[in-house]
Amino acid sequence: MLSIIFGIFLILHGLVHLLYAGQSWRLFELRPEMAWPDGAWLFSRFLGDESIRLLATVLLVLSAAGFVTGGLGLLFRGEWWRPVIAIAAAVSSLLFIVCWNGKFQALDDQGGIGILINLAILALILLFKWPA
Repeated sequence: MLSIIFGIFLILHGLVHLLYAGQSWRLFELRPEMAWPDGAWLFSRFLGDESIRLLATVLLVLSAAGFVTGGLGLLFRGEWWRPVIAIAAAVSSLLFIVCWNGKFQALDDQGGIGILINLAILALILLFKWPA
């Protein structure tokens, strides 16, 4: 039963990445005046905000696909779901870190909660090998 709940959670976590992809591509605003990923501390000076938005959108869609695919793999008892989820969580976390604006304000708008969720997922599936 917990495997089913966790699989559904992984799928839903992936779908949230699509919301951030829509935000980064400027299809809609998740919050008024939310500018993420503009002003990314690592790449904005070199690539510009438009390129950062494209990169973020592509990586978010890939992460979402990984979480949804891995969650379905868990639900249907595939042997391959664990590395798929681990890669999706790592890519997602790395993306949110490099797209951070360098300020410690509104971290939830910049994927701070998503990073914590990704770290918890990685700990559960890699360290604790849960669910078995």
